[in-house]
Amino acid sequence: MENLPQSLPITAELLGLTDIEITAIKHSSNNEIIIEAMSTKKEILCHKCGKQCNIHGKGQKLKLRHLPILGKKTFIEITPPRGICPHCDDNPTTTQTLSWYDRNGRYTKNYEQTVLFALINSTIADVCIREELGEHAIQNIVDKYIDSKVNWKEFKRLGIIGIDEISLKKGHQDFVTIITSRHEEQIRILAVIKGRDKAEIKAFLSSIPKNKRKTVIAVCSDMYDGFINAAKEVFGKEVMIVVDRFHVAKLYRKCLVELRKKELSRLRRTLSAEEYKTLKLAIAILVKNSEFIAEKDKIELDKLFKHSPLLKVAYKFCRKLTHIFNTKHKNVTANIKIDEWIDSVEGSELNCFNTFISTLKKYKNEITNYFVQRHNSGYVEGFNNKIKVIKRRCYGIFNIKHLFQRIFLDTVGYNIFNINQGLSACAMPT
Repeated sequence: MENLPQSLPITAELLGLTDIEITAIKHSSNNEIIIEAMSTKKEILCHKCGKQCNIHGKGQKLKLRHLPILGKKTFIEITPPRGICPHCDDNPTTTQTLSWYDRNGRYTKNYEQTVLFALINSTIADVCIREELGEHAIQNIVDKYIDSKVNWKEFKRLGIIGIDEISLKKGHQDFVTIITSRHEEQIRILAVIKGRDKAEIKAFLSSIPKNKRKTVIAVCSDMYDGFINAAKEVFGKEVMIVVDRFHVAKLYRKCLVELRKKELSRLRRTLSAEEYKTLKLAIAILVKNSEFIAEKDKIELDKLFKHSPLLKVAYKFCRKLTHIFNTKHKNVTANIKIDEWIDSVEGSELNCFNTFISTLKKYKNEITNYFVQRHNSGYVEGFNNKIKVIKRRCYGIFNIKHLFQRIFLDTVGYNIFNINQGLSACAMPT
């Protein structure tokens, strides 16, 4: 091990460390920088009573990994003083611990926080390779700083609560429920719950502190009974339960898709190959399902509708319902418009919307709550896409605790990380 030149301008302040004096800087044979330091802090507080101890020898030498210098692994070596307590009956001894590392730790706090920063939008396996650390060591750092459940002290207001589910495995297996909040465009993870059981959802919503529960303005979800009923039983009539309009649109457009498939199958049998070929552009326009149709596209669609009047009627009904949701109606007006739409469909010769109409009637109050403040869970779908990216990047995360930690770190990690001061207190587990 060779000593580095004394002119190398490395100071305790430059290292981001306090209460030490650097005594030597060495370069080891395995290309590591070893910085020897001694404590300048005189105070040693008893680990039992918290009072000042008398100096009583030295503790074991510590070798703590710190931030790299010039791309080389860097370690801080320090032998902290020990003290003996004159105030306690058994006169226990205490080894001094400085603010920049934890007792029995192997890394400085600055280095631990840098590892966390490296994990954002990355994987434990990647950070293992870059930092030459074991997976267990990195997970221990994550557990130390990132809690596995929500810390309600971080929230002043919850705003809109979104409830949705995702599958942990391909083929829609092992569902977990994702509960999020959105306030002032900031989206935060609240819970990852195994399964979709109503009792589990209700238990979590009931665990929200009463003062935070008062800040919820709406709960948005799809039409799953477990989500809706759990929210109703917890929040009662004080909070609006809103069925997401995009889930509603997905259902009635599915009805149109099923009718389209049947009609196209019929037309393939009844029309000649050349006649059917002329309809391909119209079919493409219909499949695209755009809300805005140009005049030239309408002409093409009319070619298809001449051969399938039923498809034309169903298409117009879908457009009409979409128009209702796109128009800024009041809740009462929207109810009237939707009732008129239902009557019109039921009075027509169509039956493709029958199942959807039953669903619409069942959840009409929750669906029309959308028109009060036009809340929806569109942000939840976007958030779920981020979670799916996290899962793919990590080749699957099946531990619920670890999934919550990774979602938290990847979605708000950059916001809570300060390059000069490390992670803010809100990331620390309680």
